[in-house]
Amino acid sequence: MPAISASAPGKIILFGEHAVVYSQPAIAAPVLQVRAKAILTADPRGKPGSVSLQAPGIGLEAELQTLPQRHPLRAAVEATLRRLDVTHVPACNIRITSTIPVAAGLGSGAAVSVALARGISAFLGKPLPDEIVSAIAYEVEEIHHGTPSGIDNTVITCGMPVFFVRGEPIEQLRVPEPFTYVIGDSGVRSPTAIAVGDVRQRWEADRLGYERIFGAIGEIARSARAAIEQGKPQELGGLMAANHAYLQQIGVSSAQLDGLVVAALNAGAQGAKLCGGGLGGNMIALAPAGGGAKIAQALQDAGATRTIITEVKQRST
Repeated sequence: MPAISASAPGKIILFGEHAVVYSQPAIAAPVLQVRAKAILTADPRGKPGSVSLQAPGIGLEAELQTLPQRHPLRAAVEATLRRLDVTHVPACNIRITSTIPVAAGLGSGAAVSVALARGISAFLGKPLPDEIVSAIAYEVEEIHHGTPSGIDNTVITCGMPVFFVRGEPIEQLRVPEPFTYVIGDSGVRSPTAIAVGDVRQRWEADRLGYERIFGAIGEIARSARAAIEQGKPQELGGLMAANHAYLQQIGVSSAQLDGLVVAALNAGAQGAKLCGGGLGGNMIALAPAGGGAKIAQALQDAGATRTIITEVKQRST
């Protein structure tokens, strides 16, 4: 039996992080330049039911059953098998690789889960529909993040720009005029669960104040959707500045992220803000036509450990 492989992209949140956890809208897009990949090969000499996992990026090589039950990789495999109603899997090896930085706000955990769900279901000859793949990834996101919004698994599974409200149907964004973002990595690893937990504690202490902030962030996301769908991405810059200011106000930015935002703006970015959970991880900068490389260099000069230039565009059908 030939090897089966499946992959999934990273993602960026353009507007609405943190507020999306509290039922406000957010806008997110896939980042196709980075991907997680799962490769499955049959092991004809292996004991029936044995699954060997290798994830060299995190130094893991183990039998599935030896991992803790809430280990994200084991959880993703077992959730997929439950959805397939499979109790006896043929002996196999699963190798997981990823170019998505971990704990950086680019959806690394969700991408691995999506790649695993698709790879396992294809390996067993029972490909799963997107909504089930997304649901599996969400189960694993609960381990990673505690109270995930659902946006990571959604945008990574569907692979298109989306307008997302928790608990509501996914809405694909129309993008008549593509636009470019530069992603800058602060180099500080910051698990989303920590930032989300910190914000929840502050929200519980001041629900009225935080609901006002989340509502304002939601309005920014709605305005951004209108600008994107009207083919006016140049109007996003001011909205990014306002969104970043609110994220600073709720305590999820950092000196490194703020410094990268300033560096991007000084290099000609039309707008810039932190991206994802914050406290580290990535920021994004809206680049004018032909300006991506200059902004990327400025971010590297300001201390970014990695930059990615990515385009937000309509998914081809």
